This record gives sequence, C-alpha cells and structure tokens, in this order.
Amino acid sequence: MKQLVLAERVCLIGHILAKVFGLVGILLVIPHAEFILHFGQVGENAMQTSMADGGVVDIIFGTVAVSIYAYRVLGLGTWLAFMLPAVSISVGSELLGTSTGFPFGDYSYLSGLGYKIAGLVPFTIPLSWFYVGLSAYLIARAGLNLAEKPTWGRQLGAVALGALLFTCWDFALEPAMSQTNLPFWFWEQPGAFYGTPYRNYAGWFGTSALFMSVAGILWRNTSIKLKRSQLTLPLVIYLSNFAFAAGLSLGYGFFIPVSLGFIFGVIPAILLWWKGAGVSSQVAVEGANQEMAVAPVEMAVK
Repeated sequence: MKQLVLAERVCLIGHILAKVFGLVGILLVIPHAEFILHFGQVGENAMQTSMADGGVVDIIFGTVAVSIYAYRVLGLGTWLAFMLPAVSISVGSELLGTSTGFPFGDYSYLSGLGYKIAGLVPFTIPLSWFYVGLSAYLIARAGLNLAEKPTWGRQLGAVALGALLFTCWDFALEPAMSQTNLPFWFWEQPGAFYGTPYRNYAGWFGTSALFMSVAGILWRNTSIKLKRSQLTLPLVIYLSNFAFAAGLSLGYGFFIPVSLGFIFGVIPAILLWWKGAGVSSQVAVEGANQEMAVAPVEMAVK
C-alpha cells in the first residue's frame, strides 16, 4: 500500500509540474520561440517535444494519479464502475460532436494531445473527462453527505453539482485552448461566448451528468465514506486543472469566463469539500465513541 501511495503522489506532482511547464511554454516560450531556437538542434528538439508530447504527459499523469487513488480508496470495482462509463460515454459524445456537431458544436481537434481515435478525438480527451469528472463527483457527493443520507434527491443533487463543477472548469479552459498561439482545437463557426458556442457548455453538462448518473446507479449499493485526508486529492486535481485553464485564459485577456468558473466552480468545490470533510470526520469520531461505549458492556458480559 505504501508503494501505491508513493506512486500516486509522484504522479500527482508530475501532473502539476506538467501543468506549470505547459503554462509557461504557451504563455512565454512559444511567443518568444526565437530565443529557444538560438540553442540550435537542442532547442529545436525541446520545442518539438514540448509541443507534441506536453499535453499527453500531463493528462496521463493525472489519469494514473486518480486511478491509483480510486483503486486504493474506493476499491477496484467502484473505480471501474466510474471510469468505464466516463471514458466510453465521453469518447462517444466527442466522436459524435466532431462528426456531426452535436452536442458541442462544429469543432475539430488539432495536434498536441496525442493519437486520435478514428482520426477525430485524441485518446487523452476521454481520460481527462474521467479524472476531472471523478474528482468533481466525489467532492459533490461528500458535500451533500450522500454516504449517510442516500436519498434520490441527494443522488440527483450530487450529479447536478458534479456536472456543474466539471462544466465550470470548461468556462476557464475553452477560450484559451482554442485561441492561443498553440490551439488544441478550433471552432468551424466561433460562438458568441468568447468564441465558444453556448451549446458547448450544455454538451459538457449533459455528457458529464450522464456518466455520473450511470456511476451513481452502479454505486447505489456501495457506501463511500471519505475522511478529510481522502478528499484532498480530488480537490487538488480539480483546483490545479482549473488553475492551468485560468492561467491560460487570463494570459490572453479572458477575464469574464475565468470569473464565472471561479464563482460557480472553484468556490462551491472548496465549500463542498470543507463541508464533506467535516461531516466525514464527525462520523468517524462518533463511530469511535460508540465503540468505546460498547467495549465495557462486552467485557462485563464476559
């Protein structure tokens, strides 16, 4: 177990460092590429490697970190019950979107995110839906105390909140990723919201809500009680991914999308994490107190 925790932390740190590296590269290095190219073949190779593999390494590190976390904390079956629907539904939605324009709008992926499935969707895209989606959903479930009160209303609330957190990440991500000096996708017909169609956000919400709903149904007989320390990685994953997106967008002057994402995504995520962590800690303390109260009775019976 210690080896798993170590691998998880190494991948998380690698994920965050890759985000920082990518942010510096897009905002500072690429606009001043002539400086790097002064180093000759070494500089040229560094530039090409960064452009070709930087985004792939970042997403793979995030996927592995969250996968190890989910296996270690939730268990193999619970992890796969989220990952498989998230990956399959999101890749299906992305393939449909890049082929027909539904549900996101007319868009196409460029290079920089790895091998493209069917020549349309980079394989890293459904992975990012998985690891950020799981982080958002776990935070929402914990904040609503779903483990202690698994009502249908709370189930639906967790899906809605998780999908909202996930979509708010895209508020900050979308404008910059399609309009930087190194765009990763482009819109055939730019939309009204800083170049992004409004329907794109509806597509993000609907797709994430769908696979979170499937996972919620598969988890219906599973009690997931996470302590404060066990909720830290999902929060760090969510905040670091938002910070990367916000840094890119702010670097290109997209202040309003970042502000909306911060107000409706970051702040609720922190509040839900704080509330959920507090509830989990309280439950653990109450359980320990009950065990201590029962112990003397058991001894007296013996």
